[in-house]
Amino acid sequence: MAVLDEGAAHGVFSDEPGYPGGLSAIIRQGTPGLLRAAERLRNGAGVDLDSINYLPPVDRPGKILCLGVNYRAHGQETGIAAPPRPTVFVRFPSSLVGHRAALVRPKVSVQFDYEGELAVVVGKGGRHIPVEKALEHVAGYTILNDGSIRDYQLETPQWTIGKNFDSSGSMGPFFVTADELPPGGSGLKLETRINGEVLQSASTADMVHDVAHTLAFLSQAMTLAPGDVIATGTPPGVGMARKPPLYMKAGDVCEVTVEGLGILLNTVLDEV
Repeated sequence: MAVLDEGAAHGVFSDEPGYPGGLSAIIRQGTPGLLRAAERLRNGAGVDLDSINYLPPVDRPGKILCLGVNYRAHGQETGIAAPPRPTVFVRFPSSLVGHRAALVRPKVSVQFDYEGELAVVVGKGGRHIPVEKALEHVAGYTILNDGSIRDYQLETPQWTIGKNFDSSGSMGPFFVTADELPPGGSGLKLETRINGEVLQSASTADMVHDVAHTLAFLSQAMTLAPGDVIATGTPPGVGMARKPPLYMKAGDVCEVTVEGLGILLNTVLDEV
């Protein structure tokens, strides 16, 4: 576990004294726990970020909830009207890898699509959360690539299978606390690039359902818990909607950038 401060990273290994635990455990301790962990990590040894293997920053999310068609222009390009309420589906941890790890295109499909997204990490749990207090429940944000196996996704009315192939999506590289970004992560520039070509470019201000309303809506149905992850949907420019379609293939490099959150980079490999 490491903390990045003014371009320098310091951290503590899991077998060292004072290791604060994974991010999920730290978040459950609330703001005081985050502050204690950050201070302990700052006093740790220097970390070369080019020499480490990255894991998804949220190590044990209890729930990964994702929104579909949450940018109007994405709905227009796919022929789906903007939903009056958030359209929700789930991902499982086995479907996600970290920054710089390989996204795996499954052998049963060649329709492997990219979807750059802002992801919310819940800090304070709750049920029936009022909209006006919803942002108090956000610990911070990260980036998620909601990699989609389109033919499997669209073979059934439910999207679960096409969104949960092993190692088909990614999350990272960093977790950034909510106080470092605008309220609700609004107004941030989001881009997705394949081999350096910009294919998605939008502002998170263009969401149909913003972070506060999304959290409030989800909490009507379920108790949100610290460490839950909510992916807020992707903007226009996905490969499926292009003419001709453009899908990821072995050797491609996919980068998702969100202003203030860094660059989530993954190469693409074929399943063996």
